[in-house]
Amino acid sequence: MNTTRQQKIASLLQRELANIFLQDSKSIYGCMITVTKATITPDLSIARAYLSIYMASDKDAVIGAVRANTKDIRFRLGQQVKSQLRIVPQLEFFIDDTLDYIENIDRLLKQ
Repeated sequence: MNTTRQQKIASLLQRELANIFLQDSKSIYGCMITVTKATITPDLSIARAYLSIYMASDKDAVIGAVRANTKDIRFRLGQQVKSQLRIVPQLEFFIDDTLDYIENIDRLLKQ
């Protein structure tokens, strides 16, 4: 059960991470990346961001590149939220495959 504070911070992190990926995704990763969901642990130390990756031939390579850049992304996030958060949480990135799952179900239903 998430508290109101967790929900507000997760929403803030999702919005700011989306802005970072909007600026960088084409030039650095060569594809489009959106942040579909963000959650944060009750102690506010770890944030998990779920990413949808579009127009990429190898999504695992893209998520690997994002994870390799976690330190830089966290620094940039800290620059954006320094007035709202005292400590920037550690970031974990995961592929959000719900859209792929929905497309697969649609494809199966059409058969």
